[in-house]
Amino acid sequence: MVFPVIGEGSMVDNVVSVILAGGEGRRLRPLTYYFQKCMIPVGKKQKPLLEYIVHHHKKHNVKKLQMLVGYKNEQIKNYFGDGNRFGVDIEYYIDDPKLKGSAGSIYNAHIKGAFEDFDTILIYYGDILSTINLTDMLTQHKESEPYATLAVTKGYRVPVGVAKVHDKQVKEWVEKPEIDILAGIGVLAIQLDSLEIMETMFGNTSSLDIMGGFIPEILRREKSVMAYETNEFWYDVGSTEKYEKIDNGLIDRLFR
Repeated sequence: MVFPVIGEGSMVDNVVSVILAGGEGRRLRPLTYYFQKCMIPVGKKQKPLLEYIVHHHKKHNVKKLQMLVGYKNEQIKNYFGDGNRFGVDIEYYIDDPKLKGSAGSIYNAHIKGAFEDFDTILIYYGDILSTINLTDMLTQHKESEPYATLAVTKGYRVPVGVAKVHDKQVKEWVEKPEIDILAGIGVLAIQLDSLEIMETMFGNTSSLDIMGGFIPEILRREKSVMAYETNEFWYDVGSTEKYEKIDNGLIDRLFR
């Protein structure tokens, strides 16, 4: 895979990537009784899932990383340290248990001054493997200047069989069909200004999800949200079933 070489003055300037790495990973139990979910081994060399994510950021010259951690955070900090041996700069923000949900992690880091030196925040869910072209996505985001840009992909495959029913009779059965929708892949970019909306929302709640609450509120306020369409590989490793079905050989070929 060939990645663009990005120099000074590029679209990744003033960008920080925030990696959500604090969840308990309940859908990955019993593995997550022993591992932080972002640290589960992946690929034939059994490297931590999060290591693939870090290397992918570096390939796109996104080297300012902030890991929002909580559950078993020592595993992440002891392995990655300050990021120097991976060619990136890593800071850590430990989740506040009083601020719940994925947006709670973001807001906690925000009030601690994590984003003061940046104008764009790339948000990356820590249980997602993807070869998404971060350079291209950030270029689109900065050129169109929306409040948020969501990475989406076509060809989502439903994980269960689907029945077509008429008068209570099953007329057709399709096993795990691919449906014509644009599905979110757990990667998005937001402008620093959009956190003002998040601040007002946390004035009324202590629990907020990014995709389930924050993005819909931006849309409700009629602020611009753009889609970045990608056909690149992506895989949600967030459940035991999905983890068991990982093609480790494919992972090694894609993330060399």
